[in-house]
Amino acid sequence: MIPAAAERLRKTDPSTLTDLQRATRFLYLQRQAFGGKLGGVFGVATDRPSRFSLSRLEPILEAAHERLESVIFENLNWSDLIRRYDGSKTLFYLDPPYWGGESDYGKGLFERSAFQAMAEQLAGIRGKFILSINDCPEIRELFAGFEFEEVRLKYTVAAGGATDAAELIISNFEPRIGLI
Repeated sequence: MIPAAAERLRKTDPSTLTDLQRATRFLYLQRQAFGGKLGGVFGVATDRPSRFSLSRLEPILEAAHERLESVIFENLNWSDLIRRYDGSKTLFYLDPPYWGGESDYGKGLFERSAFQAMAEQLAGIRGKFILSINDCPEIRELFAGFEFEEVRLKYTVAAGGATDAAELIISNFEPRIGLI
């Protein structure tokens, strides 16, 4: 069941809202969504209060404002972003869709062929990168020229409880704690 306020806000055209209203709409939908999926899955529990409270809105927005005040936001394709900002002092963090889940964030937004293009582009950058991805033979083959760190974890977003999983942290340098 989707709360009425969430349904109303989701259907509201963001271009009709002020900056503050858009921020509040986004924050509300994000805080209520389950697993970051804004398309219709809401995390509602009967044993605890809502994860969104109007009384906490101002401090949340103020903290976000302070943290993001000097951040530059870009709406670029990952490849264009790397090309634009690559430099010897740049560190890129890439978190593409999992292999096998290329359309999880929208059909046509990320094609499987992009993994090959990504590996090729990253091989030629001047900066450093860290990429997190699910561990599978295809990814290991495509990114074979880079450093791999295996990570074991549990996925908890999917229905049916926690499941064991393996991911890779891939980079073009040997990460050392505290040093980049």
